[in-house]
Amino acid sequence: MPTQAEIRQLTKNDNPDEVWAKAIDIVRHINPAYEFTQVHTVFADVLRLFSGEFPGYCAIKTPYHNLHHTLDVFLCAVRLSHGVHISGNPLTDHEITCIMLATLFHDIGYAQLLEEDFGTGAQFTLTHVGRGIKFMQRYLQEHDFPPELASPVECLMSSTNPGLAFEAIWFPDKRTRLLAQIVGSADLVGQMADRTYLEKLLFLYQEFSEAKFGNYASMHELLRHTKSFYETALEKKLDGNYDGIYKKLTFHFQNYMGVENNLYMESIEKNIDYLSKVIALDETEYFSMLKRGGIVGQYQTPVTSANNS
Repeated sequence: MPTQAEIRQLTKNDNPDEVWAKAIDIVRHINPAYEFTQVHTVFADVLRLFSGEFPGYCAIKTPYHNLHHTLDVFLCAVRLSHGVHISGNPLTDHEITCIMLATLFHDIGYAQLLEEDFGTGAQFTLTHVGRGIKFMQRYLQEHDFPPELASPVECLMSSTNPGLAFEAIWFPDKRTRLLAQIVGSADLVGQMADRTYLEKLLFLYQEFSEAKFGNYASMHELLRHTKSFYETALEKKLDGNYDGIYKKLTFHFQNYMGVENNLYMESIEKNIDYLSKVIALDETEYFSMLKRGGIVGQYQTPVTSANNS
């Protein structure tokens, strides 16, 4: 049985080297001979984009959609891929590559060109997936990746677009749709299972305010909306569009950690239960409930409200 400390480490993805080492180990449980060169090239360049070392681009500055978020989604997708694979639906090396590339690229559209260096990048909230797909297509071509990667990776990245209905995405076959369900599920589950998810919603409110997205009158309103967002996401997306594929994480944890639990979903449920206590307080009190990670101390109330023009 894993210890509580080991369980907490599942979503503590703040060290890229550790995340990469975990991904390698899990993928080798799928195929010990998997060749990591292509994915590692992208992984290294995504780190450079976030740090401001990628030619022609500023460092990615969005406070919520940061490197930690991308690593959360990436590692959750790797774990879910393993669970799907050992549940009786084996994945090919090509499919594993598409999943990993899509999760690494899925929020890269927040990256700003040097001449776009204003704001945090959150102004691209509604267009970031499309921007990210264009970046991915250009990147794969310029780095001589196999041409057959771009099209499926685009489909998988599209599954993370909150402004695009899953049923509106064109998939060339059932397998690509399955891979998109894995990526879309990991995007939701990976971020919501973070132990500091509720605190990080303060940063999401900052992004929404900058983007003038959502018409949230206050941070407290966004927190109240999050509870219904989770219920809707579970019913319509995770159990609906994505066919409950997140449940395959149980196979991963059983095989990899010897525990018959979906540790991600248990973490999410704890977050949502605690959220119910937070939103029961009025707007002058709820900050006292958000204590993890020192995040409240980093939070800056947006100058412009999200519902202002």
